[in-house]
Amino acid sequence: MLHLTLADVLNLPVVRQGAPVVLAGEVNLHAAVRWVHATELVDIAPLLRAGDLVLTTGVGLPADGDRAGLQGFIDSLAEAGCAGLMVEYGRRWQEGTLPPVLVGACDEAGLPLVAFTHEVRFAAVIQTVGETVVDQQLAQLREAERVHETFTELSFEQAEAQQVLEAVRRLAGAPVVLENDQHRPLDFLPGPVVVPDFLDGWRARSARVSVSGRTSWDEANGWLVTRLGSREQTWGRLIIGSEQPPSQRLIAVAERAAASLALHRLRDRDQENASRRRHHELLLALTSQPVDDDLVRRCELAGFPIARRQFAGVVLRPAALGGGRDNLDEVIAAVVAAAHAVKVPALVAQVDREVRLLLSIPASAQADPLVDRLAARLRQAMVAGAGRAVMVPEAIDRTMAEARHVADSVPPVAPGGGPSGQAVTVHRLPDVHLHGLLTLLGEDERVRLFVDRELEPLRRHDSSPAGKQIQLLPVLRALLEHPASKSEAAASLHLSRAAFYDRLSKLERVLGVDLDNPSIRVSLHVALIADDLAQARAR
Repeated sequence: MLHLTLADVLNLPVVRQGAPVVLAGEVNLHAAVRWVHATELVDIAPLLRAGDLVLTTGVGLPADGDRAGLQGFIDSLAEAGCAGLMVEYGRRWQEGTLPPVLVGACDEAGLPLVAFTHEVRFAAVIQTVGETVVDQQLAQLREAERVHETFTELSFEQAEAQQVLEAVRRLAGAPVVLENDQHRPLDFLPGPVVVPDFLDGWRARSARVSVSGRTSWDEANGWLVTRLGSREQTWGRLIIGSEQPPSQRLIAVAERAAASLALHRLRDRDQENASRRRHHELLLALTSQPVDDDLVRRCELAGFPIARRQFAGVVLRPAALGGGRDNLDEVIAAVVAAAHAVKVPALVAQVDREVRLLLSIPASAQADPLVDRLAARLRQAMVAGAGRAVMVPEAIDRTMAEARHVADSVPPVAPGGGPSGQAVTVHRLPDVHLHGLLTLLGEDERVRLFVDRELEPLRRHDSSPAGKQIQLLPVLRALLEHPASKSEAAASLHLSRAAFYDRLSKLERVLGVDLDNPSIRVSLHVALIADDLAQARAR
């Protein structure tokens, strides 16, 4: 906040004419001056406000020998928050004759005591200081109005967060940081004077700074910190560089900016929720009802063109589905950003426990490379299944069904596993082979009976007391997964070759088959894959 200090008053031409000399309280010359009073009353203190400056000739003050009276007068001024006492020589005291008790009392109270060694017109001092104070108050009002108009205009324009931060930097003339609730900087705008290490060790430094109210100044870092959100649900903080204690204007800038950022966040959330609802409705409509003129018009209005386009469906299944809604929200946000980056219109929606994506691609473009480019921008661990592109909107349900079928055929990514931090691999029908066929058959009763017929003897053995000692299902799986080398199969189980052969013989006896017969191996392998898929569906 702009303010006039006693030091500023001493530099005014009308005051310098009196050749002022500071006799006491020099350390408090930075005190703000709100107004000036000329008085000869000893009991003026009750009429003063904090920051008032008192001018006197001393004719009405207690006698020089009245130590208690002079001390009481100075104490009353200090208690009232007086900015200082200015005494003119000539009427009562001459230069160098001020009572020591008066000077000592001012020094002890930290009250600036100034003596005019030349005659000065008190009325002129009062008028000049008053006009200066009023001018500064008007300047403060203009600055407050400027801050108000700036952020009001930004709100009306529905400004982005970047525009709000630009306004803060311009008004504050200082670096600005927007951080999240984990103290990670989301955006940073340097001040007019670039400080190279301003963000060094940011998260650790910021975590040590607590905000008691809405806005606090951290002297150690030189930060003005404003909380974003409520005390119970803080979603971030706005930090402005401020080496000196912040003015009221700077605090107003910070808090108005925080309000604008909160409006931006609410508006974005409302727009995002509305957009997601619209995408969900359109995606379900395109896959479950005839495509009529009304549906085409709704798609076009949502920025999803239908005419002269081809369409590709994609299904995404994140690894940590146990993470709940937040995990899917992150995937949806990443997919929307990726679609914008590759410049392809897309409908993105959560359906059940997966994210479904439908792309509208120019008829002349190649769909598969575009889907791969979009997936390359996703870094979460997930399964991605894509259907073949279709050339008419009536076939959209087919590409989406193929995408789900492919995703069903690919083993799920375990939490903490998969290509986290790497580009997502897109799987298609040619990639899933036998898994795809068995997935397509799903819970067909004939498949279940086939699996039971092939594996039931093995299941009974492994659940028996003998089977608890030596499990044979892992032996069968190792044999089928290493068809070219029994040595590799034995090594995968950490068994010697002789021990592995012994278990193979036992496996043949339990199943009553010859494991060297290719048809038997194929039959058992199909049964194992179908059983794995059934267990995955059950989970």
